[in-house]
Amino acid sequence: MEDEITVRSLTVNYDKKPVLWDINLDIPRGSLVGIIGPNGAGKSTLMKAMIGLLPPLSGEVRFFGKSFASHRKEIAYIAQKNAIDWDFPITVFEVILMGAYGRLGLCKRAGKKEKEEALEVLEKIGMRELADRQISSLSGGQQQRLFVGRALLQDADIFFLDEPFVGIDMATEKFLIEMFKELTRKGKTIFVVHHDLNTVEAYFDWVILLNMRLVSSGPTANVFHGVNLMHAYGQKGQILEEALEMTRMKREGALHDV
Repeated sequence: MEDEITVRSLTVNYDKKPVLWDINLDIPRGSLVGIIGPNGAGKSTLMKAMIGLLPPLSGEVRFFGKSFASHRKEIAYIAQKNAIDWDFPITVFEVILMGAYGRLGLCKRAGKKEKEEALEVLEKIGMRELADRQISSLSGGQQQRLFVGRALLQDADIFFLDEPFVGIDMATEKFLIEMFKELTRKGKTIFVVHHDLNTVEAYFDWVILLNMRLVSSGPTANVFHGVNLMHAYGQKGQILEEALEMTRMKREGALHDV
């Protein structure tokens, strides 16, 4: 229990209609977790309910044996990009520096130490030369790196990212997934709402497969297969599995051709 994030009997309603029903999960510390399922399956809802952004109808979530409130400073949430006001007059450096505020408290200002750490994070995410840019001038990939950088300065232990790969180039996507894998090797736990089924096996070591109810949760090799996809996506699941198999065959063929 102390090495797991647990969800017990979590049910969430919107306007008296169930969106998630009786979800039970046990996620080991240090996992890179893909939350997948069809549109409207409750993926973002699960994430928001786990960190208190949506009130559940019932159930509880424990982070390594403790409540969300006990881990609030160690949890980073990165919303979908369309939920962020990109015209707000703030620079790249100032956004990164916001990651230090949780440690400092509301009444303290960031000092030399925190500013140096912010510059180190900018270097790590390849954006130091953009420190003085207003955030509206950034590309989609740079915007996503920016908020991951803020979470890094926060020194979070648990990351929740809602569709971080939407609207970014493949180079940035690969950069971010390698960064996430490096963080999990250091014991961080990362949750990602994800849509591209062709990359699930390469990206995640743990999968939560949803369609309002929990279809399956566990190591990717145990969860991500045709039967579960069929249960999650209905008849589309069979088509998805066939498409995935074709992709695997193409990859293997490409390897043999090299």
